[in-house]
Amino acid sequence: MSTLQRRQDRSEPGSRHSTEPSGFESAGSGSSGSLAATAIAGAVAMAVAMGFGRFSYTPILPAMMTDTGFSPADAGLVASANFIGYLAGAVLAGYGWAHGRERGVGLAALVATTLLLAAMGLTSSVLAYSIIRFLAGLASAFAMIFISGIVLGQGLAARSEHVPSVHFGGVGFGIALSSIAVWVAPLAGVAGLSMSQADWFVGALVALAGTVLVAALLPASRHAANGGRPEVPLVRSRPLMAMTLTYGVFGFGYVITATFLVAMARDASGGHSVEFLAWLITGVSAALSVYLWRFAVPRFGLAGVYAIGLLVEAVGLVLTVSLPSPYAPLVGGLMLGATFMMVTAYGLQIGRQLAPESPRRALAFMTAAFGIGQIVGPLVAGWLAERTGSYALPTLVAAVVLMICGIVVLAELRRINEALAR
Repeated sequence: MSTLQRRQDRSEPGSRHSTEPSGFESAGSGSSGSLAATAIAGAVAMAVAMGFGRFSYTPILPAMMTDTGFSPADAGLVASANFIGYLAGAVLAGYGWAHGRERGVGLAALVATTLLLAAMGLTSSVLAYSIIRFLAGLASAFAMIFISGIVLGQGLAARSEHVPSVHFGGVGFGIALSSIAVWVAPLAGVAGLSMSQADWFVGALVALAGTVLVAALLPASRHAANGGRPEVPLVRSRPLMAMTLTYGVFGFGYVITATFLVAMARDASGGHSVEFLAWLITGVSAALSVYLWRFAVPRFGLAGVYAIGLLVEAVGLVLTVSLPSPYAPLVGGLMLGATFMMVTAYGLQIGRQLAPESPRRALAFMTAAFGIGQIVGPLVAGWLAERTGSYALPTLVAAVVLMICGIVVLAELRRINEALAR
């Protein structure tokens, strides 16, 4: 998402370039039916690339730890490999090598995601898992960036703010669907397959179906060469530095729960039903969150809502390790899903508006900080969990750093709002 927020921000609430909502009705850019089909293609692509390609690791992880003897440190290492791949993919996609071939590259990335999901069921080596997840991160980034460019370009041309909501809502939809796939996989009862193998293979089949649907619905790219002047060097103002710092630490904090939530449910002996519900609730709340938080923007502003999201997520992390089972993982999933998509989207939008002369450089700067945070998060959490025998300490560490981030944004809120108003 990070590399593409610049394409979306003109239709987001609170933007100085915001337009009136127009649903799926086109403003001279084609029929409303074709626009709806494009939005659906985008949602399904995000479900495949992100919901399955990136986040299905979370509900499958407990079975992997049982089947292969994975330690929490091993799990954190494999998770970080995926995040490194995603960061590398986002950087590579920022160059012009795919210009005019966005649709083909995006679809190829979905095909690669499908194959890599299946490949996860063919090994039990930590090294092989890490390589596969690194490549899956690359594929997820390419699918996210190139397909989002097509879908959001269509939505912007039609002046529809519903297209981005449907498109990015697909991430949460994919998370919810991945939880259902993991729930259903054991029912297949294929002889010779472990539970985690069945989970990966079912996920690959769902991803294959989604890829076929996207190929049928996704239009050709409308992208044209910008041919503009190079951006000026980035001016690292105090508000931008505050946003970049908090955004990077947010990457560290959110990813700990996003990686280990279902494993935490299993450790609490919540049972398979609680594991399923925790991740399902995460996905459903994430799918709705970006749309619902929009209603708070007129009252609190983008930066205010961003700060509130950080604080709400911090409280959610504390509840995840303080409430009794089975409520802890369910509440943790709800509050994670309700915040992490919004904080991601709004944080990048604020960063872009704070550097209007260098928006791409600002987004690259923030993306790098976020990428480092979410790479370090699973490594630290896995190490602490292995040392303490519990996920409580790493979760509380994440809660503290998110709380500090929220306080920093509130302390800088006046300066950030003044900079946004210029």
